[in-house]
Amino acid sequence: MDLYFSPLACSMATRIAFYEAGAQANYLEVDPKTKIIQSDGSDFRAINPLGLVPTLRTDEGLVLTENAAILQYVADRFPQAGISAVSGIERSRLHQWLCFIGTELHKGLFVPVLDRKAPPEVKTYVLGKGLSRLDYLENYLNGREFLLDHFSVADAYLVTVINWTMATPPIELAKWPTVKTYYERLRARPSIARAVAEEFKLYQAELARHKAAA
Repeated sequence: MDLYFSPLACSMATRIAFYEAGAQANYLEVDPKTKIIQSDGSDFRAINPLGLVPTLRTDEGLVLTENAAILQYVADRFPQAGISAVSGIERSRLHQWLCFIGTELHKGLFVPVLDRKAPPEVKTYVLGKGLSRLDYLENYLNGREFLLDHFSVADAYLVTVINWTMATPPIELAKWPTVKTYYERLRARPSIARAVAEEFKLYQAELARHKAAA
């Protein structure tokens, strides 16, 4: 399988899922500004016209987009890893958390705050409305190790998004101690520690590349 990713973007959740499953994949880095695939210089938009990561090409040649769909595909593709959910309410709970992370945290809170072009008043409005989502997460995680009763792709996604607090000073993780503890505990998980370390190096190279091109 081919995973098109950008360093430390939401696509890192799928890398974590692959590492958890002990599965092999080809990791193809996409520059988030130019949309150029770094390995061959081709235009990523020929693969995904929206130019968004993650994008996954399966072994059968099917192209999948959207983080929640890709994470569930990988989880189901490698059931022995135990990062999916069985049928019934647990499956619905997995859908619930992937949707919550994708809409309420990823797109609803972090994307506007990370957007350098967003006016200050927009960011103030987003923070005023969106921080309640972290309050909700704080209460839910109290006394819990994971979002479900075991580590799942939802945790891989959540850790990836919480990791962005490093670049969002207005969102001080210390205000949500349970979330902070959850994040720090999972950052030490081998699959996550490996993914973060590898992608951080690639992110530094990306910044240097952009600086040289400016």
